[in-house]
Amino acid sequence: MEQGYGRDGGRGGDDARERREAYAERVLEVAELIPPGRVMTYGDVAEWLEEGGPRQVGRVMALHGGGVPWWRVVGADGKLLPGGELRALDAYRAEGTPLKEASRAAEGDLPRLDMRRARWDGASGAART
Repeated sequence: MEQGYGRDGGRGGDDARERREAYAERVLEVAELIPPGRVMTYGDVAEWLEEGGPRQVGRVMALHGGGVPWWRVVGADGKLLPGGELRALDAYRAEGTPLKEASRAAEGDLPRLDMRRARWDGASGAART
């Protein structure tokens, strides 16, 4: 993970970098725990970890999520994320993730995740990281 900048605009020290790297590893571990066909929101992951928030989780996934099932960590509105929506849609369909198909009035629009049915609470036998 690259070294970032703190709120004050200065470079973070080694301790700050190590904390960011450890947090990123924990976020990615949670992404790997989500069963096929289920999703967690960015906020769910932060709540699971009892650290950070949706934006921090989203940043980790954007920068480092390529090696894990990134399509299983989503926004709370169930919209497919721009840029990877077709790959995510293929994965959702292959895994049987519940979707809400776009209405006929929304011609050309992609389906959304059915968050009520697809959302995973993390309770299905997974140990916390």
